[in-house]
Amino acid sequence: MEKKRIGLLFIVFMLLISFATGALAAEKPRADKDIVDTAVDAGDFSILAGALEKANLVEALKGEGPFTVFAPTDQAFKQLLAELGITIDELLAREDLATILQYHVVPGKMMSGDLKDGMKVKTLAEKEVMISLDPVRINDAKVAKPDIEASNGVIHVIDKVLLPN
Repeated sequence: MEKKRIGLLFIVFMLLISFATGALAAEKPRADKDIVDTAVDAGDFSILAGALEKANLVEALKGEGPFTVFAPTDQAFKQLLAELGITIDELLAREDLATILQYHVVPGKMMSGDLKDGMKVKTLAEKEVMISLDPVRINDAKVAKPDIEASNGVIHVIDKVLLPN
């Protein structure tokens, strides 16, 4: 009888341990892919991925980081093309393409909870973006989906392409 009770207590203990471990794992998911691969796998960033490649920035964003990327969707790029009256090829041929893309990247990992209203952060383009809350915006771009974690940082999806002043 004593052996059964000890065995039952052992099983209950092991169940509690496995539940606690599983709950902790659920709280902090492991990001296996870097920022570039995470964006490519999401499927709505093909123009951004092509622009990063054209500007020779892919390897930098696959680097150790951490980085915070404000990632415009394909729709955001199409909206920009229409506003500027240019084609995708003309955008990709711009001399300032790398600067435009670097204006979307902040060194360090900034989760949405780290952002403060009125906060200014310096981008890799050496220019600042302004953060506003309620709703969360980066300059005038609305954050459509925050906190997509990657192995070397975080992506915040935005609905407009940011242009440095």
